[in-house]
Amino acid sequence: MEFSVMCKTRHVLTLIGSALNIVLSFIVFCFLDMLDFVLCFVYKVLDFCIESEWKNPSSGSYSAATLDGSGKIIVSEQGETESEVVYLTSAKFQLEEISDTLYSRPSFVTEVSNQLKKLTFDTITITKSTEKKKPTRSTITINSTIVKLLQGRMIGQYLYPITRWSDCDCQFCNSWTCSTKRTLFVKSDGPKDQAKEDVVFIHGFVSSSAFWTETLFPNFSSKAKSIYRLLAVDLLGFGRSPKPNDSLYTLREHVDMIEKSVLEGYGVRSFHIVAHSLGCILALAIAVKHPESVKSLTLLAPPYYPVPKGESATQYVMRRVAPRRVWPPMAFCASVGGWYQYIARTVSLVLCKNHRLWDFLIKIITGNRVRTFLLEGFIRHTHIASWHTLHNVIFGTSGKLDRYLDIIRDRLSCDVTVFHGEDDEVIPLECSYNVQRRIPRARVKVVENKDHITIVVGRQKEFTRELEEIWKKSTKN
Repeated sequence: MEFSVMCKTRHVLTLIGSALNIVLSFIVFCFLDMLDFVLCFVYKVLDFCIESEWKNPSSGSYSAATLDGSGKIIVSEQGETESEVVYLTSAKFQLEEISDTLYSRPSFVTEVSNQLKKLTFDTITITKSTEKKKPTRSTITINSTIVKLLQGRMIGQYLYPITRWSDCDCQFCNSWTCSTKRTLFVKSDGPKDQAKEDVVFIHGFVSSSAFWTETLFPNFSSKAKSIYRLLAVDLLGFGRSPKPNDSLYTLREHVDMIEKSVLEGYGVRSFHIVAHSLGCILALAIAVKHPESVKSLTLLAPPYYPVPKGESATQYVMRRVAPRRVWPPMAFCASVGGWYQYIARTVSLVLCKNHRLWDFLIKIITGNRVRTFLLEGFIRHTHIASWHTLHNVIFGTSGKLDRYLDIIRDRLSCDVTVFHGEDDEVIPLECSYNVQRRIPRARVKVVENKDHITIVVGRQKEFTRELEEIWKKSTKN
């Protein structure tokens, strides 16, 4: 009897909590909609005053584009009578894989009203016109700022891109501008001569190679270090790697830079891949491009969300990753970072531009007893890099992951191992099982009482032994 009462009480409290979450979310995100709108024009004025450049807000500057017979895209801003012809082919536009979430994010009120309409109307009436329609040119909706970026006509595209006023200008963040090489920062460990095997480590979103080098690298056995050359890379826009302001940070750009900096730069022929979170997407893309070279795939918390039929892949994944809810806290943080470009830029201005101050304060507070490599990875990037990587890679590649996983299942014979923290609130556990459903031979290991970060940090000794076993088994096979 008491157990039944407890269950009913818990159920009632859960319903009340859910209702409060919905109501609070509505109030908070309506306010954030207005705040982001105001900040959009604040930054527009500041950019003009400081950089002498009047920028169109990318979240609100839409354009109607028409493909003409020659393959040019004719762009016309809303409200303008004249069109601007830009010499950009549709093939080029598609090649860049730009996510529509960069310029199409409905306000919270609009989204709620759309959901209510879906609940209200059970049927959709489709009317067919019997009139003969005049032949029209095919049209697409794009953002003219993106077109100009692709075309290479944006102001600010320099050989050595100038740091924006809202980004950090310290030596650490801009060391890449002093080098003639346009390659990523790679930390290597292991045999100096030709290694028997190579291992490529790819970090997650707003992180750096230190996620691996400060945790795993010191804990590999001497035998492993004599066999394997360990290569941990800072992704484009993060850590010590280049942070160009004229990049769109697409999947293709990230993969090309890894190939150029790691595979070609270190003469890698066959290799194992260890990837975390966002890095899992890049790992899958690399494995598909180099099917004969990959010996094993180890994925930690892969963000794979199968998209239901009829849904827009990018918009669906954006809503799954950033559900616009105030609870749990990670969902709120992801929602602010994914939906609100100018609030996110403000957060980046406070944290990333002033990372030296935060480093100093933490050292004072902790008495210099706490290593801050996780914080360093989190705040040493630019807003352009994080914003575009989030949308163009995590959201923008959602329609491709099914094909990548199918290719790995059918054409690659490498071992696939997936690790996921039981308490991960960033990427749900179901994502790893989704990978296993697509690749039946993939082994999923759920690590109890671990989350998105502690799946590695805090259990590095155990994890290094698991990795060594995976590589040893893959080599035998």
